[in-house]
Amino acid sequence: MMGKLTRQAVVEQALEIGDAEGLAAVTVRRLAQELGVTPMALYWHFKNKEQLTIGMADHLVEGFMIQEDFAAPWREQLHELVSGLVRVLRRHPCATAVLEEVDHLAVPSFLRVWDTALGLAKQAGFSYEQSCLISKYLLQGAIALAAGPLNRHGRGLTEEAAAERLRVKRLTLQSLPSDLYPHIVEMAVPLAEGSGADLYDTFGVDLLVAGIEVMAARSRA
Repeated sequence: MMGKLTRQAVVEQALEIGDAEGLAAVTVRRLAQELGVTPMALYWHFKNKEQLTIGMADHLVEGFMIQEDFAAPWREQLHELVSGLVRVLRRHPCATAVLEEVDHLAVPSFLRVWDTALGLAKQAGFSYEQSCLISKYLLQGAIALAAGPLNRHGRGLTEEAAAERLRVKRLTLQSLPSDLYPHIVEMAVPLAEGSGADLYDTFGVDLLVAGIEVMAARSRA
């Protein structure tokens, strides 16, 4: 096994453990056990947990990295970039913890994505300071979307218990005084049940990028 052990195999196994049990469960000893090697074999690729976490972050970010294309509309590229980040965060439950744990300056793939986001904001006509803010807002917005309450109302419950919880929440909203909260009562069903993942994420990314697009048009007016 040691002859076949690659950096990518180590990182992917680490992500698998992190997704299932949380980032704290990812240790060199646990990885060695799962991969069927000695801990020393892993030190060839990662000298400590910090370097391993950086490797995990680098692998995650590579999954949505794009290259700035001056021939394509900046809005489409920015949308693709943010959508890719949300997809990665959705696919890997531990991704947010990984990205929060590492020093982004130590992650080559993150630096390239960050540079691309800054370049696209600059293409849109924003100042340097505004471009820096946009790149931060987009990162935090994507993390917030992926960490949102979507599909969490039934986590850890049986199908019947989850359905009952939704029913109670819907009835609670519908029973509020309609003279005080008319819109909550009117929209009680979607408020209680939420939306599908595709609509939730797509609409959220559209909202983020559309806001930037409006601000860009305003600055050119």
